[in-house]
Amino acid sequence: MKLYLSGHTDRYALEQLQLCLFPDEPMEFCESPFRGDGAVSKLSRGGKYLTATAKITRNGRTTRAVQRLALAQETYALRRRILQRAYYLAALPQLPAAPAWGALSGVRPTKLTTRHLLAGGTAETADRLLEQTFFVTPERRRLCVQASLASVEAVRKLEPTDVSVYIGIPFCPTRCSYCSFVSQTEGSAGKLLRPYLECLLREIETVGAGMRRAGLTLRTLYIGGGTPTTLSADQLRVLMEAINRYFDHSRRIEYTVEGGRPDTLDPEKLRLIRELGADRMSINPQTMNDAVLRAVGRPHTAADVERAYAQAVEAGFSSINMDLIAGLPGDDPEHFARSLERVLALGPSNVTVHTLALKKGADLFTHREALPPQKAVEEMVAYANSTLAARRYAPYYLYRQKYMSGSLENVGWCRDGDLGLYNVYMMEELTSILALGGAAVSKRNLPDNRLERQCNPKYPKQYVERIDEVLAQKAALLDDLTERKE
Repeated sequence: MKLYLSGHTDRYALEQLQLCLFPDEPMEFCESPFRGDGAVSKLSRGGKYLTATAKITRNGRTTRAVQRLALAQETYALRRRILQRAYYLAALPQLPAAPAWGALSGVRPTKLTTRHLLAGGTAETADRLLEQTFFVTPERRRLCVQASLASVEAVRKLEPTDVSVYIGIPFCPTRCSYCSFVSQTEGSAGKLLRPYLECLLREIETVGAGMRRAGLTLRTLYIGGGTPTTLSADQLRVLMEAINRYFDHSRRIEYTVEGGRPDTLDPEKLRLIRELGADRMSINPQTMNDAVLRAVGRPHTAADVERAYAQAVEAGFSSINMDLIAGLPGDDPEHFARSLERVLALGPSNVTVHTLALKKGADLFTHREALPPQKAVEEMVAYANSTLAARRYAPYYLYRQKYMSGSLENVGWCRDGDLGLYNVYMMEELTSILALGGAAVSKRNLPDNRLERQCNPKYPKQYVERIDEVLAQKAALLDDLTERKE
């Protein structure tokens, strides 16, 4: 679907909204006016008002909407808001039904409500903001506000000098068909894993030293991937001993290792991970249907998931997260419900329900034949939400992705307040994240509330080749934080 902007350059917000509202229509950004079907977003400035106008033509039918803002009230956020509202209201008559998230297009809807609460708002006023300004449905408003209430409690655990650390292991045993992450399989990695770890140990040492200079304190630590437990027990020991040696853990309140694939876990690795300090484990079946597992290229079975979970409990883990994905090929609402019930029977403290997102780097992006219809995916998500709430799980973090089935969401649910703090801090972007390893993205919060990103090289081979550059960038980042503190 074509999109042309007139009188403004806020392309990202409008593109994201168009992708959410018309997910099956290819995006085509136009630099000049066009004829025929497409969308036009116009912003004009008068003597007293800023006026946003949207016109959408599809199959020869044209719909329009207008929103205004007093010039005296103009801010960047409010200007963007009237552009989005005008586009949404123009699009609404062209849609089969009102979308669950209304005019919200970003991947982090809770950032809006969390900041509202932190500024003194209440759950009721946050709900009203979502309803009246963005037309969000009652169920999504409830999810969003509940997650933000949990986020506010998590944020209140932070001091100004606190940071979270992410350590990436971009290697997996095999590649799942829905995966778009930058990761290499064991076979394709060949001899790369050993030099990668050597470089990662150097970055860990550099960042640990820089944090001490800057007076920064480690609050949460997350080892993710890929699949970190693709590493052997000896490699995990070397990595985790370096983490213990170079980072001060005295104020750390959470340490997660993403086990992910049960076919990479065994009692020796799990005991080692627990003994070396990790107190939270993630074991992610994605589905408990063996046929669906085979369809997405995961060679393990549901029984392997149950085995790995029991071994994690035996190793001493009480905080365990499990992921499921709604919308996988070959799945349907009945089998998804069985998967969720089988996961809940294990008693995990965290369950994260993802909605399948079709990313361009994934095999499923071009091979969609067996995907369930949108209505079926919506039924899966609705069942998960109602069932988890009934079993006393509460939503604590939430985010959306491009190309997601039904423009729904991913939600982390926890029991007894055992939320995954790193996930909250990373998603809400209210504290700095120092990210190490290939494709890792550090996020630094600046005093004026802007976010500054620093990206490591995307691929493991590039990371190894450019490690000296990576170390210099990290040292400069931490030195800058030291200077700002002084």
